[in-house]
Amino acid sequence: MDDSGYRLPPLAAVRAFEAAARVGSFTRAGLELGMSQAAVSYQIKLLEERLGLPLFLRQSRQVVLTEAGRQLSAAVSSAFDTLRDAFAQVRAEAGGILTINALHAFASNWLAPRLGMFQLAHPEIAVRLSASNELIDFARDDVDVAIRSGLGPWPGLAMHRLFEVQFTPMCSPDLLARSPALRVPADLLSFPLLSPGDIWWQQWFASAGVVIGDLETRPAIRLDSQQIEGRATLAGQGVGMLSPALWADELRSGQLVQPFPLLGDQGHAYWLVYPESRRLVPKIRAWRDWLLGEVERSVPAPLRNGAPVRGSVS
Repeated sequence: MDDSGYRLPPLAAVRAFEAAARVGSFTRAGLELGMSQAAVSYQIKLLEERLGLPLFLRQSRQVVLTEAGRQLSAAVSSAFDTLRDAFAQVRAEAGGILTINALHAFASNWLAPRLGMFQLAHPEIAVRLSASNELIDFARDDVDVAIRSGLGPWPGLAMHRLFEVQFTPMCSPDLLARSPALRVPADLLSFPLLSPGDIWWQQWFASAGVVIGDLETRPAIRLDSQQIEGRATLAGQGVGMLSPALWADELRSGQLVQPFPLLGDQGHAYWLVYPESRRLVPKIRAWRDWLLGEVERSVPAPLRNGAPVRGSVS
């Protein structure tokens, strides 16, 4: 017989059967479910009529499963265990641990110093932050939200613009003290430039009106992330092309110097992204609302609004 069109019985009847089979009593099942003994008996009777065979033998002081009841009880108990596990997992995802992935420099310089404020606002959510410059695949990686840089859009992802990716040369005071005078942008060509083949150097010099040759062939230290480049810049190893928003504390403290006000950009921004299908997950909503509020509070409006290249040099 083809059972493909068989309609499942009411869940209330199945739940009453599962409880009665597990505890061996209609009365105790009723206490567990908040039902009367008669209501449990009625639900099981409906199930037996639906199946066309008895599931319990009613005896004077107890009920005993029939062979069909024992067979059904094992399958129903397993199904309820699966449902409980599924709901527990979803509940854990809704609260529990929020896993964030961010670019190295953004994670260490901008995000990490602020995570404690989110934790205070949402003590029920634990946070795990991982740093990577590789593109996250939400279908494969165990990540809830990510911080990306670029233009977007990314299909299937909800996107929230944080602030503009801008860049400018920076150096340590020590490097300035032991180097030739730095008066105009062209003077930078006599300084050790970190990762000079980076397209940001070419764009910044072009914005400053400086004609340069092929910086890619220039002997220099080449580094693969802004975070590493920033550490080398702090150590006086050369002039780095860095994002002021990510090195604001070092600029304020005087550990880094920004010789010229000119800022370059590629039209890129930092974005908060996560799967569109998960936009209503409570922990993701909490993080989104907090992060956008923190950006609004701490990032200057021109950076948030995507102002064009600005500043001038003489």
